[in-house]
Formats: sequence, C-alpha cells, structure tokens
Amino acid sequence: MTTTARRKTMERRPGLCANAAVFTNAFYAFYDLHRPAYFAFAAARLSSEEARVAVSHLFSLVAENWAAVVTERRPSAWAWEQHTQVIARRSGHPSTAIDDVRLLHHHLKLTIGQIAAMTGTETATVTALLAASDREIGHTAAIGRTRTAS
Repeated sequence: MTTTARRKTMERRPGLCANAAVFTNAFYAFYDLHRPAYFAFAAARLSSEEARVAVSHLFSLVAENWAAVVTERRPSAWAWEQHTQVIARRSGHPSTAIDDVRLLHHHLKLTIGQIAAMTGTETATVTALLAASDREIGHTAAIGRTRTAS
C-alpha cells in the first residue's frame, strides 16, 4: 500500500529528473559553446597536448562546480578566470586582460561579441581593452622606430 506522503514523493521525482536533464543539458550547451575557443586560446599559449590537458581540466572543474557556476551572474566569467589561471600556471607566463583580448581578436580572429561572451565581460570592456592593446602596440612600434632611427 502506498501512503499519501510516498505518492507525493513519487510525483516529484519526474520533475526532479526533468530538472536534472535541463541542468545537464545546460552544462553541455556551455561546453559546446565555449570549448573550441578555449582550446584555441590554450593552444596559442601551450603545446597542443598541454592545451588539451588544460581544457580538459577546466571543463572537469566547471562540471564539478556547475551547481555554483550556473548561479553566477556570468558563468563564462568564472570559467574564463579559471582557464586563464590554468594557462598561466602551465605556461609559466601570466598574461593581462589586454594580452588575452589581443590574442583572441588579432590572432584567433574572434569578434568583440564572441570575446565578450566567452570571457563573461561587457562588449564595452572588450572594446576598451582592444583600444588599450592598440595603444600599446603603437607605443611599442614608435619605440622600435626610434631605436632603429638612432
């Protein structure tokens, strides 16, 4: 015989399963959306094998913490922070946000919108970082021209 309390528990289970499926699908959507660019970024800074390991590590970390990550205002910002830390540790060379945006835009040919989505930042922030990058490049080029003219 099934009690009323047991029936209520049984009735909730399909909802829990549906929520778990949505939760899992959300992770896979995040993975599918960001993995290619995260790998390209890692491969630009590390050997191919190191890049594979770094990205695998990142998405394992994201999966383990998905319940907390998904509650973040911008889950991709959390993942990007973890990713850049892993890349810095593995390469032995920490980079700045300007360096990262320069690489993503000028070398990997990502649009400002794509960069904003994958790093979890505003497009205005990405635009400002690119402008700062252009100023740095211009300043470096001017110093190089001054040295060669001397």
